[in-house]
Amino acid sequence: MAALPAYVDVLLDGYSEEFDSGVIKSEMERGLSKYRVGQSRVVMTVAVNLAFESADDGNSFDDWYFNQIKRIGWFDWLDPRTNARRSVRFKDGALGQLQPMSGGFGLSKRSATLEYLR
Repeated sequence: MAALPAYVDVLLDGYSEEFDSGVIKSEMERGLSKYRVGQSRVVMTVAVNLAFESADDGNSFDDWYFNQIKRIGWFDWLDPRTNARRSVRFKDGALGQLQPMSGGFGLSKRSATLEYLR
């Protein structure tokens, strides 16, 4: 299986996690609603900023994204919060904007949202 390349740094700035609870709510005629678990596993989404230390690293990442995982493939990623290795993919196969952080794209970042089943 592919892995997020070692030259890609995950910035903690902009890092956030959320999930869909997978709970089904049934309205009652009287009293409180009833809840039940609708799915045993939930989809976790993780918003990250990926940093590249050179223009070559940014170009290599584009090559990895388009040719190795083909935009929708699964890859291994080291979760910085738990230090657990997870099998993730880019949500909707999409990446965010590439933003230069220095002249000539010597340092740049790109936003992305990862998803996995918990």
